Amino acid sequence: MSDHTIPLASRKPIGVAQQHATRVGFLIAGLGMSVWAPLVPYAVLRIGMDDATLGLLLLCLGIGSICAMPMTGSLAERFGCRAVIICAAIFIMLCLPLLATVPSIMTLGIMLFIFGASVGTIDVAINIQAVLVEKASGKPMMSGFHGLYSLGCIIGAGGVSLLLTLGIATLTTTLAAVACIILLLLFGARHMLPYANVMDANQGHQEKSPIFILPRGKVAFIGILCFICFLVEGAILDWSAVFLTTVKNFATAEGGIGFTLFAFTMTFGRLTGDLIVKTFGNFKVLLAGSLTTATGLALVVYGTNDLITLVGFALIGLGASNIVPILFSAAGNQSQMPTNLAITAVTTMGYLGILAGPALIGFISHAISLSFAFSAIAVLMLVITGSARYIVK
Repeated sequence: MSDHTIPLASRKPIGVAQQHATRVGFLIAGLGMSVWAPLVPYAVLRIGMDDATLGLLLLCLGIGSICAMPMTGSLAERFGCRAVIICAAIFIMLCLPLLATVPSIMTLGIMLFIFGASVGTIDVAINIQAVLVEKASGKPMMSGFHGLYSLGCIIGAGGVSLLLTLGIATLTTTLAAVACIILLLLFGARHMLPYANVMDANQGHQEKSPIFILPRGKVAFIGILCFICFLVEGAILDWSAVFLTTVKNFATAEGGIGFTLFAFTMTFGRLTGDLIVKTFGNFKVLLAGSLTTATGLALVVYGTNDLITLVGFALIGLGASNIVPILFSAAGNQSQMPTNLAITAVTTMGYLGILAGPALIGFISHAISLSFAFSAIAVLMLVITGSARYIVK
């Protein structure tokens, strides 16, 4: 009987080493994903493509993630979180240098699909491990784990941007990122979990779950709420600069200020989130976080001066920072679906928010206005406010 199917009573206990390994996994996921962002302008210049072509190529990344995510829970159950995370990280490391050098649209599209599938796989697998580790610890840990993902994004995008600014070649820069991922794997991989689901100690064997199962009951509802949260993140990522420059009349060079404030307050909120959740409880944090996010969106849209608008972006990041971690914990604690399949479902539905959300916002903006689209997202956040008690009970 392989290690990932042995009963819980026969497994080594989850301790501090596994907690650190989970943090490393989130750091790898954030770092690996974010390295691509600074490479985009270089890919455009290298291949010579217009905005429409770039949009289709970026869609390949999202499609790759969505295709891989539904299968990851079952793969993790069959082979364990550790094996799936390591394999996904290896594919990310193989893709990064190629993303910096491939000479044609076709090959770049293929690489982005594989890269997206790898990123989606590692995201699901590390969240499955995080739920199991948090359960074993008996205390809130999910916000801190997700904080390491945000920190990895800042380190990856910021570090690559710095190296490129210094004139380092894109291939050399991506190889430096690969070296960092290798070092992190060497540090954390051996303590990652060789299984992906908690089995009753009296069970000698558990039948394999299907490759994919539609979410149901509370899991489906949590997935919808994750869709809303990721929709907010996608909106700020893809539309904040456009909003500031076209609606609020910021200079083009200042368009990134909103996302920067959002990213830093979200990272701060997640790194301090475990203490906040432990002090106030999931219900109060979910309630306050969703109201703060909605308030921030309202300030962005209706703020009467630049300072109020920027405060709004900071509040969005701070308010939203601990909502997704709490939702993932709730998905792991429900009893209607196995943990691995529940986390797979809510992660996939959440990523649909990032993939489809910005396009939906663009459609609403074209039909009505971008301000109306941001206002509609604020109203959607109130759905989470009204659902807080149901989610955490």
